[in-house]
Amino acid sequence: MIFNITHITKYDYNAPVSYCHNIATLRPRESKGQELLDYAIEISPEPAEITERKDFFGNYITRFSIQTEHRTLKVTTKSKIKREYAQYHESFNSEACKNITMNHALAALQGMDAETLEAKQYVLESIFIRRTDKAIRDYAELSFKGDRSVFEAAYELMQRIYTDFDFDSEFSTISTPIEEVMKEKKGVCQDFAQIAIACIRSVGLPARYISGYIETLPAPGKEKLIGADASHAWFAIYIPGFGWVDFDPTNNQIPKDQHIVVGWGRDYYDVPPLKGVVYGSGQSKLKVAVDIAAVV
Repeated sequence: MIFNITHITKYDYNAPVSYCHNIATLRPRESKGQELLDYAIEISPEPAEITERKDFFGNYITRFSIQTEHRTLKVTTKSKIKREYAQYHESFNSEACKNITMNHALAALQGMDAETLEAKQYVLESIFIRRTDKAIRDYAELSFKGDRSVFEAAYELMQRIYTDFDFDSEFSTISTPIEEVMKEKKGVCQDFAQIAIACIRSVGLPARYISGYIETLPAPGKEKLIGADASHAWFAIYIPGFGWVDFDPTNNQIPKDQHIVVGWGRDYYDVPPLKGVVYGSGQSKLKVAVDIAAVV
C-alpha cells in the first residue's frame, strides 16, 4: 500500500519569541516492509539554519533555528510511503519465531555478535523507563515465564494492556511517570507502549519504542483505529534468531500496513516529533494535525 502523509505542528505564542532552536523527528525511516518514496519539510518562519543527519538509532533528525522574532511556529511535513509489512505476518507462525522461550532468549543474549549487541542496548534503563518498580515486574511475570514462547508472552502482554488500561487523553502528559500510569491503569498510546517496554525489560529482554502514524481513513466497514489523526506509538520485542516483532497495545494488534514507522529508540524521549528551546517570556498553545490517505 502507498500512503500520503501530512503532519502539521503549530505553536502559537502569546508573547514574541526572539529565538528558538529545534530538533524534529518527522521524516519516516526506511524499515522492514517500508520504503520512503518522497519527503518534504516546510518551516515558517524560514529558519536561519537547518541541517539533517541520522542519529545513533538510524532515525532522521532535522535541526533548525529561527533567529527572527515571531509569534507562531509552523512545521509541515509531507511524506509518501510504500508499506508491505503485512507480508511478514505469516513468518510469525514459524518455529524460529514461536519456539524461542524466554530461557532460550536470555541464553542467546549472552552472545557478543553485532546483532545481539545492538539488541542488548534495549534492555538497559532509559530516561522514561526504569526497571525498579515491583508492580511492573509482577505484571510482566504473569505473561513471561522461562519455558514459554517469547512471542506468545508478548502477544498476551499486549492483550492484557489493551484490556486492563483505559485510553484517557486527559490523564497523562509526556512527563507522567510510568509508575503512575501503572497504578491508575490509564493513559495514551505512548504510555501503553512504555508500560509494555518496562515490563519486557524487567525480565531481561530487549524492547524498543516505535513512533509513527496510523492510517487516518479506515477501510470501508472498519472502525478508525485509536491514535489516528495524531502521532502514534507502539513497541517491538527482539526474539533472538528471528528478529524484531511489533505490537500495538492501544489497538490490540500486530501492526500491518496501516502502521507507518517514523523512528524508534529506547523510549519517547529519543523520538519526539518536535522538541526545542525557546527564548521568550510568554506561554504557547500547541496544535497538531495528521492526515494519512491511501493512494488509490
